[in-house]
Amino acid sequence: MPTRRLSRPAAFWSVAVLLVLMLAASGVPSPLYRVYSQEFGFGPGVLTTIFAIYAFALLGSLLVVGGLSDHVGRRPVIASALAVEAVAMALFWAADGVGWLLAARVVQGLATGALTSALGAWLLDLQRPQRPLAPFINSAAPGLGLSLGAFGAGLLVQFVPSPTDWVFGVLTVVFVLAVPGVLLLLPETSPRVPGARASLRPRVEVPQPQRPGFLLALPVVVAAWALGGLYASLGPSLVADVFGVENHVVGGLLILALNGTGVFGSFAVRSVAPEKALVGGALTFVVGVVGTITAVWTGSLALLFVAAVVTGFAFGASFFGAIAMITSGVAPGHRAGLLAATFVVGYLAFSVPAIAAGIAVSSIGLARTTEIYGGVVIVLALVAVASVTLRLRRTRRPVEVPAGDAERAAA
Repeated sequence: MPTRRLSRPAAFWSVAVLLVLMLAASGVPSPLYRVYSQEFGFGPGVLTTIFAIYAFALLGSLLVVGGLSDHVGRRPVIASALAVEAVAMALFWAADGVGWLLAARVVQGLATGALTSALGAWLLDLQRPQRPLAPFINSAAPGLGLSLGAFGAGLLVQFVPSPTDWVFGVLTVVFVLAVPGVLLLLPETSPRVPGARASLRPRVEVPQPQRPGFLLALPVVVAAWALGGLYASLGPSLVADVFGVENHVVGGLLILALNGTGVFGSFAVRSVAPEKALVGGALTFVVGVVGTITAVWTGSLALLFVAAVVTGFAFGASFFGAIAMITSGVAPGHRAGLLAATFVVGYLAFSVPAIAAGIAVSSIGLARTTEIYGGVVIVLALVAVASVTLRLRRTRRPVEVPAGDAERAAA
């Protein structure tokens, strides 16, 4: 007897839940880094290596298999990647040294890269044309997922014995069960265009019609994700070392303040034109980062949290505008590839600057590193504002008709 597939709306929200769940799993290790460093006896250099190796594995996966589901279908790619994610959770669960952590983060990075683009493309496939929610979900999911994972893990670290057993044991089971769920219950939506083997060559695929929007959105994507990387890798250390608060929940709350409010930013601008959402979000982002730098200068933990909320809201708004601009009018057979290219930029910005910051901390200190980092992302956000504003002015400028042509048209 054939299995009954979920309806299109039910499938859409099921895929959205899978996307948030996968991103939550990727955020879980952030508050656990300090626990692992104490348990396994490693310092900031090893921590930065663990963070970096995950990012590079994820980027490699995006570049190689990011567009594969456009060619072989969404279900086989996503089911396979969920199985790999389950293996990663099991490796974390069994970890008893740095080598296990490195292996777990590599495997998780490979799974996350494949899932990010394929799940995002599946949402674009399944959304209703009269109610296009996929850009909102794709822009809100990273902040929501990362914050839920980091905050939930922070709570367990603070209040539950053997928190890693609880976190990774449950996630292993959940991802194992998700594999048959995807294969049996969710409908296939990809048109399966030819060229599967060629798609495995590492590349960044941005179709010609989407390139102008992609290039305009690039600076704000880099700025927003770079700041997210700083908070994810060094946020709890910032709370402990600069503000003198050792409580793991507070470190998790800082990540929640930044990432969790991104959902509200995306929701607030869901009906706004993409260019206006990007500009408004980027300007608010600048205000939030200025607040972060001021908090470090003054030593005000309260201001740091307020700035994180403002910046997170702006992250969601500006990233929604970027995603909507980039994916506007993209053909079904290029959706996963285009989203993979977008997230390659995002995760490069999320990882490389944060790695550089981790290295810089040893020589100039965490506070000074945060100040310089903030100044750079402010400049990038303002570049995006200027570029998109200029484009809007050009499109509004009336076309001048030569006098002779006007007279002939009137006749």
